[in-house]
Amino acid sequence: MRLTTKGRYAVTAMLDLALHEDQGPITLADISLRQGVSISYLEQLFAKLRRSKLVESVRGPGGGYRLSGGPAAISVAQIVEAVNDSMDATRCLGKGDCQHGEVCLTHHLWSDLSARLRQFLNGITLADLVSRDDIQRVKTRQDGCSVSARQAVNELERII
Repeated sequence: MRLTTKGRYAVTAMLDLALHEDQGPITLADISLRQGVSISYLEQLFAKLRRSKLVESVRGPGGGYRLSGGPAAISVAQIVEAVNDSMDATRCLGKGDCQHGEVCLTHHLWSDLSARLRQFLNGITLADLVSRDDIQRVKTRQDGCSVSARQAVNELERII
């Protein structure tokens, strides 16, 4: 099992959307600023999230992205799977051909771990994460930092 940066960043970006859904569509630039993920990387992730119908894009002024369903309808497992991150702990990717075309000694152990991980992440929704006090504290800090950064950019643009 390996949860790559792709899966981690996708969950982070989706949680950012859920935390700010009351502000309307959220731009990738805003997510990038708050989460420290490049816009080009977010574009790649959001193309996959859009294909999986987890987000909708809104065009035009005031456009951006929003969750397709409510935060309670989107699990962490759905997000990870949407960006093609594997939750399989087996060496053979679940095929059962780990040892010269046959099942290895620990195949079933790792298969069980994969199933439990998928079940665990399926049981956690964005709404569950949004309701956590620790996540709300981080949101408050990030929102304050992004406002300061946005003001600095505006000041630089005014000077230039």
